[in-house]
Amino acid sequence: MPYKRCRTTDYVEPVRTGSGGTPGGGARQGGLVGDHPDKTVIGLTAVIVAVTEEVPRVLVVRRLTHDLATPQQRLADSLDALPSGPFAPERHRTLESGLRSWVEEQTGLPLRYVEQLYTFGDRYRDPREIAGGPRVVSVGYIALTREAPLSGTGEAEWHDWYDYFPWEDWRDGRPPVINAAIRPALDRWADSADGQAGRRERVTTTFAADDATWDDERVLERYELLYEAGLVAEARRDRAVLAAHGLGDPEWLDQPNAVAATGTPMDLDNRRILAAALGRIRGKLKYRPVVFDLIPPQFTLFQLQRLVEALSGFRLHKQNFRRVLLSAGLVEPTGALESRTGGRPAELYRFRRDVLLERAAAGVGLPTIRITE
Repeated sequence: MPYKRCRTTDYVEPVRTGSGGTPGGGARQGGLVGDHPDKTVIGLTAVIVAVTEEVPRVLVVRRLTHDLATPQQRLADSLDALPSGPFAPERHRTLESGLRSWVEEQTGLPLRYVEQLYTFGDRYRDPREIAGGPRVVSVGYIALTREAPLSGTGEAEWHDWYDYFPWEDWRDGRPPVINAAIRPALDRWADSADGQAGRRERVTTTFAADDATWDDERVLERYELLYEAGLVAEARRDRAVLAAHGLGDPEWLDQPNAVAATGTPMDLDNRRILAAALGRIRGKLKYRPVVFDLIPPQFTLFQLQRLVEALSGFRLHKQNFRRVLLSAGLVEPTGALESRTGGRPAELYRFRRDVLLERAAAGVGLPTIRITE
């Protein structure tokens, strides 16, 4: 598959040739999709992230009822999906205001700071396009928050994001699923093609055998590779629908046992959007103090370290982490101690916001010093 470098992102975006996307599900008459065949419809999708008790969590919905919802999404207890909705120019002053409106309606959660992630517009990412429906182009956003009670129409829930990407959590060492299922399946896939060299290079660079060369930001590249190799449930689902429309892949290699080990599937291409967001957040850890949107105003350095570890997927060296953190001037002591029973109380710190003015040109961020022992 050819590749191009996306100007607005740090990752490599595959050039789709018709076999990608997310087919699956039937057409629905009426609404934005049924009323506008052969046109483009704009959707808005939110990746909302919190960290609770050292678990990075993403907000998902189990039911959608807006005009872009598929028949499956309208059913109770459908596949996990990201909060989303169509952009309605007559009601939404901006794309961001439309996103905020849909998120609050579906989850009851008012968003604070949001950042645009990427625009997703692959052919057939909405299944109804195969049957003549419009191309649905979704503008993705990231929001960081602290976990809060939920309400709204979407039957929203907080889920561990490593349930969707079990190969990304290295806090207890190399995830067993890589050597037990993913690498053997990818090796079989690479060996099954005539042009093995290109496939083999992608396998070795994304799922590196050497732990020291693992790149924690290449989340989307790893997910895209697993999708292309047919090793995630979404790939099997989508290819079955494409085959029913005469668009089957003659090089398809079915490996259902490996698919069962590669995490919880999501609706449409939502896991791809989530992978892009995870890679973006991990990248920003290195040059922006994004973690302070996820933690209470006062915190211990140990709590901050555990939060960074949860997001990055790696354990960090305690003393090095604290030394770099304090020397960078990102935090300052409050003069208070943590209230807890037993043990020595830990000193409480807060984010020193003046650092944004002092070092705005150079960028600021948290160190990600991995344990190498």
